[in-house]
Amino acid sequence: MSSAAEQQAVQRAVGDALLDGRPAPAGARHHGLNGFSRDPDAPSPPVWPGAPTPLGARFRAGPGGATGTNFALWAGGAEAVELCLFDADGAETRLPLSELTHEIWHGFVPGVRPGQRYGYRVHGRWDPWTGARWNPAKLLLDPYARAVDGDFSLPPEVYGHVRDWPEQHVADTVRDTRDSAPYVPKGVVVHDDDDWSDDRRPKTPWADSVIYEVHVRGFTRRHPGIPQELRGTYAGLAHPAAIEHLVSLGVTAVELLPVHQFAHEDHLLRRGLKNYWGYNSIGYFAPHAAYSASGTAGQQVGEFKRMVKALHAAGIEVILDVVYNHTAEASELGPMLSLRGIDNRGYYRLAADARRYADYTGCGNTLHVVQPHVLRLITDSLRYWVTEMGVDGFRFDLAAALARSMHDVDMLSPFLATIAQDPVLRRVKLIAEPWDVGNGGYQVGAFPPLWTEWNDRYRDAVRDFWRGALPDVRDLGYRLSGSSDLYAWGGRRPYASVNFITAHDGFTLRDLVSYEHKHNEANGEGNRDGTNDNRSWNCGAEGETDDPAVNALRRRQVRNLLTTLLLSTGVPMLVAGDEMGRTQGGNNNAYCQDNETGWVDWSLPEQPGPRGLLELTSRLLALRHAHPVLRRRAFFSGRPQGADGLRDLAWFTAAGAEMTEGDWYAPTATIGMYLSGRDIPGRDARGEPITDDSFLAVLHAGAEPVDFRLPGPPWAEGYELVVDTSEEDQSEAPGTVRQGGEVVTVPARSVLLLRVRG
Repeated sequence: MSSAAEQQAVQRAVGDALLDGRPAPAGARHHGLNGFSRDPDAPSPPVWPGAPTPLGARFRAGPGGATGTNFALWAGGAEAVELCLFDADGAETRLPLSELTHEIWHGFVPGVRPGQRYGYRVHGRWDPWTGARWNPAKLLLDPYARAVDGDFSLPPEVYGHVRDWPEQHVADTVRDTRDSAPYVPKGVVVHDDDDWSDDRRPKTPWADSVIYEVHVRGFTRRHPGIPQELRGTYAGLAHPAAIEHLVSLGVTAVELLPVHQFAHEDHLLRRGLKNYWGYNSIGYFAPHAAYSASGTAGQQVGEFKRMVKALHAAGIEVILDVVYNHTAEASELGPMLSLRGIDNRGYYRLAADARRYADYTGCGNTLHVVQPHVLRLITDSLRYWVTEMGVDGFRFDLAAALARSMHDVDMLSPFLATIAQDPVLRRVKLIAEPWDVGNGGYQVGAFPPLWTEWNDRYRDAVRDFWRGALPDVRDLGYRLSGSSDLYAWGGRRPYASVNFITAHDGFTLRDLVSYEHKHNEANGEGNRDGTNDNRSWNCGAEGETDDPAVNALRRRQVRNLLTTLLLSTGVPMLVAGDEMGRTQGGNNNAYCQDNETGWVDWSLPEQPGPRGLLELTSRLLALRHAHPVLRRRAFFSGRPQGADGLRDLAWFTAAGAEMTEGDWYAPTATIGMYLSGRDIPGRDARGEPITDDSFLAVLHAGAEPVDFRLPGPPWAEGYELVVDTSEEDQSEAPGTVRQGGEVVTVPARSVLLLRVRG
């Protein structure tokens, strides 16, 4: 056999010959589907007409009962499309798709079965000045591929233009004719044969939901209870040891950082790093192959489905963080992997200078969602993950970019209108990251009903309160009670607000109270990456310290932040590891840290402080689950509900008096929030009124203790202490009884939660 280098040289020669219309050079050969050499003049496998739908590669019975695979690719404006089939050794067979229906090239190839690797070569004009970038030398990934086999590396051959052209300002206009096939992954034909009849979706109501943001690899990579070969995989997340933690913690849904097939950026590979978070999608139907323990020739699909079933069996929903706003092909100087070579002008938003891209994402390109075929790609993908992969909802990265019509964000855009009327998608959980980086992209509170939103105004207000940076408490009051100023319109409910203090992007909870400045040197970008607006406080020392007083204060601040989050009205979101004090060493942009910086440290619960934090988090979540007053389905009215003048929500100063208009505008470090359990609107499943205990939460961010007078009758005869965040050990604090009207000393920087008696 010839060497790999010789084979690659032959493939390049064949590719150049096809580009130029010349016959293949002497000695060149293609290979059959089973890897056997064949004479280039021998007949190719037959390609029958097939069907233009569904798009992608679908294994099925064809004419006369013959089994095979139907291939269909939308490639508007293309002049020709070749289907490329690869055997186990990488030998390629090219088959022209001659059928064209409504800009969809299609054909049925009998004998092609699941496990077959494939890609496309698309022919057309090379005219970057008008946005035309067809280049048949480049093997392209099927946008509808259900599985992807192989790694993305980025040598010069993978670029449609000559990447290293001496004059870089025009490099993107010079077509590269080298064959990319040896360097890019291939799609894999998958057989959809899983039976979901035994799956039971939890269908947790929004108001009862608690979201846990988790990275498939990072969550399990260091877990001692998971077999080594399963760590960092879908099977690892499905392992009983992982699920037991989720169940005992009390979360109802995992929100998985991107699991669509993604690629690594060139600038990271050059520095010996990789894209760890995965916000660089290239395959919207394929589960990321590197997270599979069972194989990448289609096995990753079944492994993902088994993970979903295992989580569902434990009562946990699966929400995917999805990146439909841009792809891994980046700017005009990026690689040619899929959409750019299929129809650059059809898939991407181009600038006035059609060589360039309209970039509302900060990632080099933006998908042109207004185009019907792009919208179809996205909605087909979403429906696939719901109906065939079993997921329960989606969090849309930079969702404002998807809501843009031609340029401006439009809440009547085709994307939002399509989702609203889709019989599958309108029934699942929809979460918007309600901003992008373009003009007018900040849209918190503006998404229509059906949607919930990441509420960064909640994050900022709570962080500022606990670090002593709020000028007054007007904003805090709205955030704690469901953000009615943002969401009380159009029939939206308090659970439209996904409340969070930390997310994957930014400091962990422990780092939020340990660092005032980012420390991202390990990312190799001169510490320029990541936000500078951290709204953090290091409690007196930057980074790790041996000072016991500083460390005790940090642990208390973490308890304060977590307690505030889990007592607030709305849907709380926790980040994996925050419940036990995970640190990233001050890195607030660990997107490329696929190492111990980005992984959850499972040794933490063995330490007293993190173990106590974990127990407190579980206890607060159990309290939230037990008390509907903490999970309201309607906004508070703030008005008297009965003859005694009690309100469903009341706010108190440290003097025990209801807050006045002036109190809201005055600087203060102390606020009392009274939640009435007798005035909960709505009825239960049997039509009965919903009643509950009432609670008083006292939040005190001051550096010194404060005397707080507990409201007396009619608010309460007495109070029972439930949580005191000043205590490291929460086992002794609950049960203490105080009388209404009594003055209690609230320790510095602490939260007291009291249950109303009488």
